[in-house]
Amino acid sequence: MKFEVIGFGALNVDKLFRVNRIAREGEEGFILSMSESPGGSAANTIVGLARLGVRTGFIGKVSNDHEGQLLLNDFRRESVDTDGIVIADKGNSGIVSAFVDKCGERALYVHPSVNDTLKLDEINIAYAAQTDYLHLTSMDERPFQTQKKLIEELHSVKVSLDPGEIYARRGLVKLRPIIKLCFVLMPSESEVKLMTGKGWREGAKQLLNEGARIVAVKRAEKGCYVTDGRESHAVPPRKTKVVDTTGAGDAWNAGFLYGLVKKKDLYECARLGNFAASKCIAEVGARKGLPRVNELE
Repeated sequence: MKFEVIGFGALNVDKLFRVNRIAREGEEGFILSMSESPGGSAANTIVGLARLGVRTGFIGKVSNDHEGQLLLNDFRRESVDTDGIVIADKGNSGIVSAFVDKCGERALYVHPSVNDTLKLDEINIAYAAQTDYLHLTSMDERPFQTQKKLIEELHSVKVSLDPGEIYARRGLVKLRPIIKLCFVLMPSESEVKLMTGKGWREGAKQLLNEGARIVAVKRAEKGCYVTDGRESHAVPPRKTKVVDTTGAGDAWNAGFLYGLVKKKDLYECARLGNFAASKCIAEVGARKGLPRVNELE
């Protein structure tokens, strides 16, 4: 099977605890409700692409536990191929525990667990090679090294990277081996500043000079800025009522990558990114509002 986009990133179950207050040191609070849902930045983007009819797969690692089954079963419901996901005999699947009070203030605790143990020799290189695009998001040190080694093996695959704050804080020197092989780099405005020390326009220009073919800067309520060095577009956001911004960047990535897969021009790819993000933030959670392909019309 030939894929159009394969994701490679952390697989986490998001456990959301709504609380009466965020407890500080030595204090006590009460849990009002609890819910859990599949998450992970690359995973959210891949689900977004699958809903748009793109042939998708995933590379990652889970354990043979409740959370691992939840993550795998949700992918299968969304028609995402799971053959590239390693199932560990020991350890736990990744979990993000979020405590949110009535004012929307939150505290996050991440337990990456088996996400951080993924090694190159566990990955089927042939699986990773049968895609047009490989979409990467941030992980810890060992899988970061695994990502670098993997893309060096894939000569005909176009690499996309959403660095997130975790990778952006590593700085350009550590990220250079990935950026120089990137077809498209998709940072936020603040991540451009972290990586380059410059504003979004000048920072994007520097990232092109580092080897990225396309730089797409997500600017939240200001829309986005996309450039390939030959043409540049600052595209305003699509107006919508904001309910929850969780996963907005992941949804934007899905819309933009969909445009690239369908060979749209740079401006149209940016508009598709803004559209997908606008649908996401109109609903609660990272995936509920992700659009279906018929909505693009």
